[in-house]
Amino acid sequence: MPVAAYMSSTTQPIKIDIWSDIACPWCYIGKRKFEAGSGLFAGAGEGRGVEIEYHSFELSPDTPVDFEGNEAEFLARHKGIPEAQAQEMLDRVTGIAASVGLQYDYDNLKHTNTVLAHEAIHFAKAQGKQLEMTERLLSAYFLEGRHVGQVAELAALGAEIGLDPYALTAALESHEYLGAVREDQQTAAEYGINGVPFFVIDGKYGVSGAQEAQTFAQVLEQVWEERAGQPEEVSA
Repeated sequence: MPVAAYMSSTTQPIKIDIWSDIACPWCYIGKRKFEAGSGLFAGAGEGRGVEIEYHSFELSPDTPVDFEGNEAEFLARHKGIPEAQAQEMLDRVTGIAASVGLQYDYDNLKHTNTVLAHEAIHFAKAQGKQLEMTERLLSAYFLEGRHVGQVAELAALGAEIGLDPYALTAALESHEYLGAVREDQQTAAEYGINGVPFFVIDGKYGVSGAQEAQTFAQVLEQVWEERAGQPEEVSA
């Protein structure tokens, strides 16, 4: 016969759901700042930790796979602003990225549609390598000038982190994980998420944008302290 037992929920890592796009410069910056913030949080000890899951969000779903032009031209067309203003925006974000150790290379960046990259991340998730694939694709896109809109390139990048390139190619060509991408996007719409990065912490707190590391650490600590005062009932 089941009996009631109580186990402090602080023994479990805090779940972090992150909506992001591979082509979002603030998502990579936000990733680094969150990593720093969660590191500060975990450094306080007593079992503090986080469990991260990424979710798909397309900033520009109408972007062609092979965009003819540079990033400043794309941004100018997308936002309806002069190209010089777009270049100033890119220069600013490049400087902020550098402050967290990321050397963005907009001169060689290949702007592309990211839906296949999201499908590749879901494939990696099924293999237990979602975090590795997300980092690999962000680095490939912003730092290395790799074309993350092409199946062959995505398969090669997947192979670099230990995924089967042939299985990944088959999954991308059949769009096996497109439904999972659309499900993430639907959930984002239900949450009212219209920009990324967006962090949902412990299923109840939303944090928008590339906040400072200390801000993330403070939110995580607040959730941890709230958990400590609310024991979780489980069956035994």
